[in-house]
Amino acid sequence: MSADPTPRGDALLSNRLKAAGRAAVAPIVNVLAAAGVTPNSVTVAGLILVFAASLLIWQRSLLLGAVFLALGASLDAIDGGLARAQGGGTPFGAFLDSTLDRTGEALVYLGIVAFWLDRTAQPFVPVMLAALALCGSFLVSYSRARAEAVGFTAFNGLAPRPERLIILILGLALAGLGYAIALPVAMGLIAILAWVTVAQRIWNVRLQAASAALPAPIGQDKES
Repeated sequence: MSADPTPRGDALLSNRLKAAGRAAVAPIVNVLAAAGVTPNSVTVAGLILVFAASLLIWQRSLLLGAVFLALGASLDAIDGGLARAQGGGTPFGAFLDSTLDRTGEALVYLGIVAFWLDRTAQPFVPVMLAALALCGSFLVSYSRARAEAVGFTAFNGLAPRPERLIILILGLALAGLGYAIALPVAMGLIAILAWVTVAQRIWNVRLQAASAALPAPIGQDKES
């Protein structure tokens, strides 16, 4: 699991709220660390819960699906804290975490699409919203990974994964409580925010690339 707690100052959720969330799970992290539980095992457990959420959503148990998704998301926060508590995590843990995060996202959206295909007479619009939301979400993650691969950073943007998860969980829960419109609205909101985030990261990397290409000021030793 990745141990990166990097702040994202322009995100919808403030750094203070995210710090409060990490503090809330700290007692659980301490218990798991004392028991010798590995971050990777928590990561896998989180994926299992998300897979269960996907099946529940497909079977029209939207509220229960939202609960399982929230539990899976909480484990995603716990495994990061656990990695930091055990020394900062490993490269394989970071790789596994990122890969299973994307797998979990895909599973949830597939469950939502399957739900709409089974339940809705005209599923084209909501299914397209889900497709746009999923593609945008994947590109948010890809843009950061690709930026880091070429030597830049791309942590910025309105809607990294925690923000998108909260919107998705709320949309599922409200739809499960009878407000059916909440789920397609959540999909549309996630799609817009994800694509805006991608654009913000592209612009941020462009600025970094332009800055890196500037010549050093006259008289400045480049090797100092």
